[in-house]
Amino acid sequence: MMRLVILESPFAGMSKSPLVRWLQRRANVRYARACVRDSLLRGEAPIASHLLYTQPGVLDDTKPAERQHGIDAGLAWRARAEASVFYVDRGVSRGMEYGMVAAVKAGVQVEIRVIHPAFIHLGPEADCIAKARAVLARVQQKAAA
Repeated sequence: MMRLVILESPFAGMSKSPLVRWLQRRANVRYARACVRDSLLRGEAPIASHLLYTQPGVLDDTKPAERQHGIDAGLAWRARAEASVFYVDRGVSRGMEYGMVAAVKAGVQVEIRVIHPAFIHLGPEADCIAKARAVLARVQQKAAA
């Protein structure tokens, strides 16, 4: 039986420059697809809502209400998911942090992963993991308070 997981990775670019943000988003989509492949090869059945719901004709990620609707629709899967897996080679976005909060509040297992050195932009792999774990610890502390 395949393990059901919510897959989280950066999606929207964070630059103020529209061109740079567009390039970041393209790189993030390529990275998210690699994450889906990694998850499938681990024997999991991932839902990557940020790839599914942002396709043309579905939801417009540039409209805050539609973006939030897509995030919430993806997180609704947590009722069935065995874990939320966070791929952090390209950092932890605000949307990913929102997903961490939701997973911790729901008592869903959180896993932090990296897949390939080519995607790392924050420095050594250990730094990516350490930064993601720091975000998770902060989220867990807030949830416990």
